[in-house]
Amino acid sequence: MRVDALVDITLTVSAGEVVGLRGPSGCGKSTLLNVIGCVTEPNSGWMQLDGEPIYDGRFLRRDLRRLRLMKIGFIFQTHNLLPFLNATENVAVAMELAGSGRHQARERAEALLDYFDMHQMHAYPSELSGGMAQRVAIARAIANAPHIILADEPTAPLDSARAQGVMNMLERIARDQGAAILVVTHDESIFHRFDRLISMRDGRIEGEQARTPPALAP
Repeated sequence: MRVDALVDITLTVSAGEVVGLRGPSGCGKSTLLNVIGCVTEPNSGWMQLDGEPIYDGRFLRRDLRRLRLMKIGFIFQTHNLLPFLNATENVAVAMELAGSGRHQARERAEALLDYFDMHQMHAYPSELSGGMAQRVAIARAIANAPHIILADEPTAPLDSARAQGVMNMLERIARDQGAAILVVTHDESIFHRFDRLISMRDGRIEGEQARTPPALAP
């Protein structure tokens, strides 16, 4: 029996917007992120990233690795930092892979870590708390100034205060860099932080809720 992971998905995330994606385990949230991130090829449909048509019944670019490196930032539940590199080096390596010189990459890495108030620039992952390691991972995700950020349960290993801190960083990236950010989450404590919260079930988008603007004082 055929089971479709995603069915009739229509989704747009605009520049500067932080959108949440919730739903029960196995409903297709992570699969959707992998499709948008050009990791998993869909069977049909059409997709555009950062103004460029990417998929129309087939992928339209052969250099998908380069596309992901330059246009898409990935943030995961675990930080996935390289244990033999310090915080600055973990961020810089993403830029070096994209062709930046070592000195230029290190300078930008330090600037990004400072941007997130991350002062342990020479600490190794084993020396960082979960919240600090996630800051490094987020800095790495935006190292090449992508306009699309895909985050899969980025607050799952964190306590509520650090989870709110991650949301502060994502909102700052959306505002300052005009990035479109899509976050898969089960964390109810951050649902209210999204511009839109999309619900999925059985591979379909079930509903959408926009953030309620704060009431004006009388």
